[in-house]
Amino acid sequence: MEEILTDTPTNQLIGRLFYQRSQRVRVMLAQLPFFLTMSLAAILLGILYPGLLSNGQLMVSLWLNLFLMLACLAVPWDKLHPSSFLAIPYMDFLAVALFREGTQTLLSSAGMLTLFPIFWLCASGVAPKTSIASSTVASLLIIWNPVFQSGQVSAEALIRPILFPFMMLAFAITVVVLTTSMDGQRNSLLAKDKLLRAALAESQHRELLLETVVDTVGVGVVVVDADGHDRLMNSAQAAIHSLGKPHDIADPEEKELLLFTPDRVALAPEARPVRRAINGESFTNYQIWIGTGEKARALSTTARIMRHDDGRSEGAVIAFHDVTDMVNALSAKNDFVANVSHEFRTPLTAIQSYLDLALETPDLHPPEVSQYLKIADRNAERLGGLVSDLLVTSAITVERTPTNMNHLLSDSIASAAPGAAANSVAVDWQCEEPLLALVDGVRISQVVDNLISNAVKYSPDGGTLTVRAWTDGTDLHCRISDTGLGMNSSEQAGAFQKFFRAGTAVERGIPGIGLGLMISKSIIDTHGGVLSMESELGVGTTMSFVIPACVIDSFPEPE
Repeated sequence: MEEILTDTPTNQLIGRLFYQRSQRVRVMLAQLPFFLTMSLAAILLGILYPGLLSNGQLMVSLWLNLFLMLACLAVPWDKLHPSSFLAIPYMDFLAVALFREGTQTLLSSAGMLTLFPIFWLCASGVAPKTSIASSTVASLLIIWNPVFQSGQVSAEALIRPILFPFMMLAFAITVVVLTTSMDGQRNSLLAKDKLLRAALAESQHRELLLETVVDTVGVGVVVVDADGHDRLMNSAQAAIHSLGKPHDIADPEEKELLLFTPDRVALAPEARPVRRAINGESFTNYQIWIGTGEKARALSTTARIMRHDDGRSEGAVIAFHDVTDMVNALSAKNDFVANVSHEFRTPLTAIQSYLDLALETPDLHPPEVSQYLKIADRNAERLGGLVSDLLVTSAITVERTPTNMNHLLSDSIASAAPGAAANSVAVDWQCEEPLLALVDGVRISQVVDNLISNAVKYSPDGGTLTVRAWTDGTDLHCRISDTGLGMNSSEQAGAFQKFFRAGTAVERGIPGIGLGLMISKSIIDTHGGVLSMESELGVGTTMSFVIPACVIDSFPEPE
């Protein structure tokens, strides 16, 4: 009851004045209205009818009223049985009976004092049926007592005042019904209140746990609502946010932060991560720079949208991961590879030149030396090709010329035939004849060679190599499939990165430096096409590329 009575100011007042008091104080407060009413009635009688104060029954009722009030204050009700206080309202009935007789009917409403003990009994919630019966019996005895004392007992004398007990019965029943209903509602509210308090405590615990976890991770996290207002920002993000503050703005908006593209160009408002997320975009590994000078940091950003069941956006969560060290390391690695590759070119050129001179004069050395020189020349050319591959970047250029894809595929398959035979790989290929396309034949040949050689190389236990090329309108399609080692999902994610090697290839000792797919993707991208992969570990891999609007009907006439 105490918990429910804290919901409104009125209930809080009632709780403080009654329900939150000790049992002794509550008993005293329950008896106080009856005591004051009896005392006021006695004062009125003393003023209007001073002679009545000599009446023994009246005086007994008044002294009984005072005694009961003192008992309410003196008795340690908290240490007695919980229902022991009901002795007070039952004694009140006696006080009412004596008071009514002592006033000699001069106060016609004296019997109405019965309402006080009846209300107390029936509202106590203790034995409601007994309370109703005892209240009714007490009311009957109060009105029949004069009849019995007069000695003139008759049916008429007993029935004439019978309306009063029925009124008290109706009053008692009403109080019990209302009290029972209120108790039911109170218990229901108490149960709901406990559930709500438990849910609130759990929610607060989870919120604290979430804030602690979010503050623990080293990734900046910010949560915004649908209007772009910050709802949560962890300490890591607060530190990152401070890097982008302009010197002349103490509390900048997101559009005012110093954000830049990977090329250090100011980021447009609509391209900023938070704005993109507010506009409903989800993205992963979107790289930006924040801040200027030595404090500038590279960030990889990821965003996910929070949506209602009806699809409406409720906001977004954006994560900011500091990847400055990784970006610098990759840049240093690329610079190192480029420098080393350039340094390799000069001695390689000299080696190949002298090998060419030696092979042009076979009469100057024995036949077996010529064979050795040819092997050295072939490996020098291979090393030169690797150095060239190391220097290839995404800025590669292509020169489109009419190319017969059928011949190009045929040459690539013929070159891969010895390796396929060594690995027991069956080759199945189909291509339209002729299939003419306006592409850089040398570069596309390099792509097809890489894909076919990979399919053969990564099928060390045999299998089938399937090559298909076809047209779809003016788009060129090519698919190369194998039944070899395959890759898992994490390996596929890094397959097009420079120097990437799959774990199974490394374990099996399959040679390679991890440049073929990266170079092939660069060539296809430069053609405006798309190179894609489908792979399953232990099942095989399918590489597909499509180059749009490159298929032609025939070779152009020579000028």
